[in-house]
Amino acid sequence: MLSKNQFVAVRLLAATAFCSSFALSPAFASTAPEAAPAAPATAADESAQLGDIVVTAEKRPQTAQKTPISISVLSGADLANRHVVSLADLTDGSIPSLKVAPFYSRNSALIVNIRGVGVLSDGNQPARDQGVGVYVNGVYLGRAQGLGTALFDIDSLEVLKGPQGTLFGRNTEGGAINITTKKPTGEFHANVIAGLGNYGSYKTEGHIDLPSVAGISLKLDGVISHRDPLVKNPLSGASGFNFYDKHGLRVEALWKPTADFSADYAFDTSYDASTSLYLQLLARGSNRQAALGTLQTTRADVANVGAPEQPSVGKVQGHELNLEYHPARNLTLKSITSYRYLTQSQYDNGSAATTLSNGSGVFTGVAFARYSLAQFRQNQFSQEFQAIGELGRLKYVAGALYYRENVQDNAQAFNTNQFTDAAGSTYTILSLNYDAQRIDRASHVTTTSVGAFGQATYTPALLDDAIHLTGGLRWTRDAKHGELFTVNGAAPVVFGVSGTRFLDAHWSRVDPMLNVLVDVSRDIHVYGKWSTGYKSGGANSRSLQYLAFNPESVSVFEAGLKTEFFNRHSRFNVSAYAGTYKNVQVDFSGLYETIVNGVLTRSNRTTTETLNARGTGGIHGVEADFKLTPVPHLTLGASYAYTYVRIPSTANPFPATAGGTVNNTPVPVYQTYTPKHGASGTIDYEVPLQGATIRAHLDGNYDSGFYANGNDPLYLGAGNPGNVYQPKGDSAFIVNGTLALADIDVGRGDARVTLSVWARNLLNEQHVFYKALSLTSGLNGFFNEARTFGGQVQVKF
Repeated sequence: MLSKNQFVAVRLLAATAFCSSFALSPAFASTAPEAAPAAPATAADESAQLGDIVVTAEKRPQTAQKTPISISVLSGADLANRHVVSLADLTDGSIPSLKVAPFYSRNSALIVNIRGVGVLSDGNQPARDQGVGVYVNGVYLGRAQGLGTALFDIDSLEVLKGPQGTLFGRNTEGGAINITTKKPTGEFHANVIAGLGNYGSYKTEGHIDLPSVAGISLKLDGVISHRDPLVKNPLSGASGFNFYDKHGLRVEALWKPTADFSADYAFDTSYDASTSLYLQLLARGSNRQAALGTLQTTRADVANVGAPEQPSVGKVQGHELNLEYHPARNLTLKSITSYRYLTQSQYDNGSAATTLSNGSGVFTGVAFARYSLAQFRQNQFSQEFQAIGELGRLKYVAGALYYRENVQDNAQAFNTNQFTDAAGSTYTILSLNYDAQRIDRASHVTTTSVGAFGQATYTPALLDDAIHLTGGLRWTRDAKHGELFTVNGAAPVVFGVSGTRFLDAHWSRVDPMLNVLVDVSRDIHVYGKWSTGYKSGGANSRSLQYLAFNPESVSVFEAGLKTEFFNRHSRFNVSAYAGTYKNVQVDFSGLYETIVNGVLTRSNRTTTETLNARGTGGIHGVEADFKLTPVPHLTLGASYAYTYVRIPSTANPFPATAGGTVNNTPVPVYQTYTPKHGASGTIDYEVPLQGATIRAHLDGNYDSGFYANGNDPLYLGAGNPGNVYQPKGDSAFIVNGTLALADIDVGRGDARVTLSVWARNLLNEQHVFYKALSLTSGLNGFFNEARTFGGQVQVKF
């Protein structure tokens, strides 16, 4: 039998589903009478109501329910409940349509996809951009490197789904992540957090607001977070795998000399050291495995072979100046100026266990454990102007942006270990001067982008102002000038000609947006939207020819419904979208072959070429979010995303591949880092006590698995281009939880203490999220992180 509260919750869920389906029908939209005034709410009703979520997706503060796009928001409290240190911790699928993953084994560079669009393969290159824009306080972060740094005192993290090409611009074809930090208040506040956890982890945060002096408010944020390796390295003195050590400082000064003007300056500096993930051998290939090449089909605690490993270190600094002026009651002028600088080393020797096979079967003197050392350096300057205002029934946003960045990289790769016996059971570490190893590739690129945009929403005097018509347009011009000047320790050699390869390309683009929002009632809103977005073109620094590829683009139609029921105790939002995906940037890897003077020559390094797929692909999907407060102090949430992306078959540019197929044969391309099904559920419960509150949070996150190497097809039959296979990652279900005795009154003014325990991957579920297959060496993959847990103390005053 159901309890009274359970019975009430079931009735609410059933009524919500019924009302939602009814609201979607054309008859309801055209004939529904005006809603009757709501009955006066009692104090108990109001305590259980869902609060407004304020977002800035349209460059002005407004509630998410009245913003006509699909949007998900994680507040600072949501991130704390999940013990999120950096964006890398969102790999668990907290937002089903957002996929965050490390680039291969490197937590120092992140792949970010929304709705299956963003990065198909390698976004870790100077002249290659991601398709999801990441913004912090309105400043665009141009590189995948640096996204793993610790987050500072976040107010909200908005995930804007679908093309955001009009208001947010280039490289937002999948969407945008809009992060906002907490601003200085001008009053004294302090918030200090200290905690310990397993794997030697610890975290300390400090946030101090100082009283305003002469109209200047100052805020200081500091964070230190550390975790020992999750997988031990048998080599004495070498770092383990999947370790991190992050710390950072942010200083912000807000000056408000008058009520109409403010100047907000911030400086931040971050240090992020991490080691690579450990790649495990899951199944043998056709080559003979060394005796040390044992299979590890469950998540390993210790690597089966030791190899040199050291932390990759990222250092990021940034300056940001936001000016805001209100010359009139309905007009706001903004200026956002930013300069950022980063350096990132990438040291990866986590794949030694998958290099222990040999075609001859005799291992004496065979080198293995490929160490990849890469250096990356970037600086960027951006200037954006915005005018945000209202003219009667017209709300508008207009602006212009200038962006310029310089990026350079180099990379080395060499073996560090060598077998000393025929069976492959013993080995030695090669005595190498790492600095003396040849540079396998090096490049530099300068990107300049300028754009102008405008968007306006008009509310005609019809149906009690229930209709809102929005149109937007953005023009952008991107230019890239680059050089690939080193390949295999020398100048590139293409068709027998040696010399630096140059990139000199530019592209212009116009992205429109149309949106119709109808307020069916106070709590029911229906919208239809068409928008476009694109990812800039570039060149692949892993190639030999350094040929330019063109931008890729999406054009999407989206329909959505946003509803609230039962005196704002229940909220249900759903959207469906479908669109085209054109000129998709597809990578192919192989040994590059050329014919020089009639002789077939094969390069001695793996080469990657990037092509724009011919033909038109497509994306479509459904997203739904539900929240319910059936009784005071209990909040239930659920979200779901179905995502399908189709990319046209594309011809492999290499003359020959591993299976012997011929050149220019179209092969299937798998969309990567895109689970077809994703879901997340949350439970939050509070128990008020005398002088304290018990708070409990639990979230469960599911995805159906995804491809990680869909753009590098593996052929299982020579001369049979249709026989293509790529392994798909396992499905996953990750549970996180927090339990806290919060806001304890310690009898000292406003001081409050919170004691909490937390766990990530509470059930210690294990799955292989990344799988790759080689016919000769076998199947390998990365496991998700083991269960981590800890406790912390928070003091506020």
